[in-house]
Amino acid sequence: MKRYYLTVAIVAGAVGLQQNLPAVQQAAGLATPAQEIAGNDPDSGQDRLPQRSQHAEMIVQSTVNNKRMTKEDNYMKPSDEELRDRLTPLQYEVTQQDSTEPPFRNEYWNEKREGIYVDIVSGEPLFSSRDKYDSGTGWPSFTRPISDENIVQKTDFKLLIPRQEVRSKIGDSHLGHVFKDGPAPTGLRYCMNSASLKFIPKEEMAASGYSELLPLLEE
Repeated sequence: MKRYYLTVAIVAGAVGLQQNLPAVQQAAGLATPAQEIAGNDPDSGQDRLPQRSQHAEMIVQSTVNNKRMTKEDNYMKPSDEELRDRLTPLQYEVTQQDSTEPPFRNEYWNEKREGIYVDIVSGEPLFSSRDKYDSGTGWPSFTRPISDENIVQKTDFKLLIPRQEVRSKIGDSHLGHVFKDGPAPTGLRYCMNSASLKFIPKEEMAASGYSELLPLLEE
């Protein structure tokens, strides 16, 4: 029994270390993957990630103000019975039981197409490809959500150090965690599980009901 608990602790610690890898590198004085990709000096505070246009920011704010993104009759959480029937076992474990998928062996960690990422449970729009970057951790990572109105943060004490868990507002899906070791302009890394997300390619957004968010992908 002692050996079992020791194994569980080691596995949990390994997952936590992998998720916190950029922070560990930063503490050691090494360039994080985001800084290396952007071609930055670790202390420069500069980056080359694309920023949203002013028009795109106005569209997001207008959408939030009109409550089209968080309106509960547009986005709903299905019953547990329906979720068990509709989701894969991994998707259910991650979104409903706060599990974590393996790094690098998930659907979107290396996804490079333009589009948006929505909650696999409710369909709430969560992240844009314009804010996605390669953090080197093996999970899809973003500098910010489409709107803070669509996510909820909670302090997670499951590992030795507290972390900020990220959940969807209406679907209440476990999405991942947010860390303060990301690139500019936010300095944040939203480390998400692919199993919690559904990718909507840019060319399918209008047909899928997300046409009002197309300006997010403008140059």
